[in-house]
Amino acid sequence: MFSFQVKASCSNTYARVAQFSTPHGYVQTPRFMPVGTLATVKGITSKQLLETNAEMILANSYHLHLQPGEKIIAEVGGLHKFMGWDKPILTDSGGYQVFSLSKLNDIDDNGVSFQNPRDGSKIHLNPEKSMKIQMDLGADVIMAFDQCPPYPASQNEVEIACKRTHAWLERCVSAHRRSDQALFGIVQGGCFPQLREESAKVIASFDLPGIAIGGVSVGEPAKEIHKIVKHVTPLLPLDRPRYLMGIGSLREMALAVANGIDLFDCVLPTRLGRHGTALVRDERWNLRNARFRNDHQPLDATCDCEACRNHTRSYLHHLIRSEELLGLSLLSLHNLTNLLRFTEAMGQAIIEGSFSEDFAPWNIHSESHHTW
Repeated sequence: MFSFQVKASCSNTYARVAQFSTPHGYVQTPRFMPVGTLATVKGITSKQLLETNAEMILANSYHLHLQPGEKIIAEVGGLHKFMGWDKPILTDSGGYQVFSLSKLNDIDDNGVSFQNPRDGSKIHLNPEKSMKIQMDLGADVIMAFDQCPPYPASQNEVEIACKRTHAWLERCVSAHRRSDQALFGIVQGGCFPQLREESAKVIASFDLPGIAIGGVSVGEPAKEIHKIVKHVTPLLPLDRPRYLMGIGSLREMALAVANGIDLFDCVLPTRLGRHGTALVRDERWNLRNARFRNDHQPLDATCDCEACRNHTRSYLHHLIRSEELLGLSLLSLHNLTNLLRFTEAMGQAIIEGSFSEDFAPWNIHSESHHTW
């Protein structure tokens, strides 16, 4: 049910164009994946998502376990039917919440005990429980339960997190029972090259359908992310998708693709949209700014999203200043389209032989990139 086929590669970098096949269709890489934590990409309908050319989206098993519960989702046939999305879905394991909710949890080798942020009750999450939740949710790709160490953390702390991540992966593999789901392992190791190398070798030894690089974008400088990606990616199998978790800026994506990364996700585009900020090429525009009040141009004349096709900067400024929900939705839709266009443009540049790690499609004077 799963396959990964490299269609084109780059002579001057490790970038590649590939097709990842899942039970709910193909994902053409490199590809940005919108985040729909609670079975919804905030403020965006499934129909609008299709118009952005999104091919795979994310949901979070921890949050869906809390509300509405995986049993309810399983009763209607899984996440695809529950949210009305018939394309590939990936679910995170809850391991990131080990990091993000560190003040509410207690970690040991068996798993993590959380204080429910909704009602204060205790929740225990371990590899077996994470697999059970994700099997009930029914996503195409599911993530192994891991421990994501914070930044900064000592080498000893990161080493302990790596050992847990590796032991937990073995338990995830044993507990996972669905052949129509691809289980991805996650490389950890913080900013320590030797630990990253050891983790990559261990995770790759499980021969899983795909591998993610986790523990990045957790507070470390961007240059550390680049060093991690450059060091780890060559250690991963060539014939499997490589997923860099939590990255969604154009600069970081271009550098990662140049080093052989295929998939990305980030909450940034919709989070910025909900705060009145638009991503235009590689800039961030605050639409609350008075300079847009009498600006009757499209937000981005090269973009074909609903916000740019039908509305002006002045109108979007008005919606944001008036705190109208439509404005936040339109900016989120545009921001998603911007990142998806960028990953598509990278793929086209790889095919044409014009890609480099400082790739910027608006600087390429080629007919195939005229939309930028």
